[in-house]
Amino acid sequence: MNSRLLRWFLPLAFASLLLLGWQLLHHSLPPSRRFLLPDLSRIFAAFREHGPTLLSAARYTAWTALAGFSLAALVAIAASLVLASSHLVRTTLYPYLMALQMVPIIIIAPILILWVGPGAPSVIIVTFLISFFPLVVNTTQGLLSVERGQVDLFRMGRASRWQELLLLRAPAALPYFFTGLRISAILAPIGALTADYLVGTSTGGKSGLGITALLYSARNEIPALYATALVGCALGFALVAVVSALAWLVLHHWHDSYSSNEK
Repeated sequence: MNSRLLRWFLPLAFASLLLLGWQLLHHSLPPSRRFLLPDLSRIFAAFREHGPTLLSAARYTAWTALAGFSLAALVAIAASLVLASSHLVRTTLYPYLMALQMVPIIIIAPILILWVGPGAPSVIIVTFLISFFPLVVNTTQGLLSVERGQVDLFRMGRASRWQELLLLRAPAALPYFFTGLRISAILAPIGALTADYLVGTSTGGKSGLGITALLYSARNEIPALYATALVGCALGFALVAVVSALAWLVLHHWHDSYSSNEK
């Protein structure tokens, strides 16, 4: 079996084992507790029953996640260029970037509601905050990790600091940037879903997966709750797949991690 086929076969085989284990565990529970781990057929039935609601919520969560993620990527690129330009700037600003990441979302949420109100703007801001830090840290590290000999060569040619940054350090930082982008692609849907749960609103019939999960939990619709979780996972996988494809397109011609012998 060739490696490409094996990469598809192994995850699918493991998924089959997980589903089998799920069913066995469901039937091993006492009848009064089986609602905690619903039969797979009931979850699939929940997909059919609540399909339009889940699809609408997924679209809302997807666009808020993508908006926050895109904003985080743009701001992180600009911030990384500034941070990498000066040791003094990094020393001054880096502690505040860490502090921004350390403030719990559950505390930021009510402040955002007071500032901008519940709904999409607050959800996007929370998603931005969750996605931003891995991007700026990885990209800055990439900008600073250029080989010393290449830097000396640029300086011998009397390149300006910004020429060095944009023409040498930025291309070398691309693998680091895409690593941060993949991490943030995992975090963005989680952030959007959590933010929707904390600061979302169902006013105007627009709500995301967080509000949907909250409603299903309040109604004790456990299979629908699991179906909502699976839709959220699917959003995360989709965003990571897009980022991974973009990374491959940009890097596979020249970077070792995407060389042909790794495929």
